Amino acid sequence: MEVEIHVPEEVPVMTLPNLAFFPQALLPLHIFEPRYRRMLADVLESNRIFAVAGLDMSAVPAGAEPPHRVASIGLVRACQKNENGTSNLLLQGLCRVSIEEIVSEEPYRRIRIRALASEPGAGPDENARLKRELTRLIRLKLRLSPGGAEGMTEMLKGIEDPEVFADIAAFNLCDDAPFKQKLLETLDVNRRLVMLLHILRAEVDAAMLHKRLQGGLPDDQIPSN
Repeated sequence: MEVEIHVPEEVPVMTLPNLAFFPQALLPLHIFEPRYRRMLADVLESNRIFAVAGLDMSAVPAGAEPPHRVASIGLVRACQKNENGTSNLLLQGLCRVSIEEIVSEEPYRRIRIRALASEPGAGPDENARLKRELTRLIRLKLRLSPGGAEGMTEMLKGIEDPEVFADIAAFNLCDDAPFKQKLLETLDVNRRLVMLLHILRAEVDAAMLHKRLQGGLPDDQIPSN
């Protein structure tokens, strides 16, 4: 996707467990910690941009919050401050970044970053074909597991760019945080689409097997089957 984005050299960052934040995704956040309240106040007075990085659980020493080295920066689209000093905001992902260095920890963490650009990895026809197959699998997945992502099919239908499609689908439909982080770190769009296809096929196959084993019984009566 060709969009001109000015990426600052340094940004504040929130490091959060079990989260991979993607470009173009919309992330609601509740800001309550004092350090992040201060961060938000400073961000709103400047360019409204900060990064969200996943917490690298494989490298967590006592008292530290090591981030995964690939994250996304986002723009605060809306923010509501509450009477108790907390805030609710909506962050829209802008682009992938590499965390080059942790610059400071006080009064909140700041990082030096470098923008990461995706590569198509294949021709436009092939990536469009994979996007169509993903669309089919997503519709099937949502029919087999209703109630998990209302309106997702309609939202994805309006996205033509395979890269944006893959990122939005991954952010909203994948529950496996380590897998989502791998997708975030995959700059080859074709490879990203193929990875998504593999996991969605596995999930659809598992859901179809569950339906066959369940028969016509509701979930709470499966032991009677």
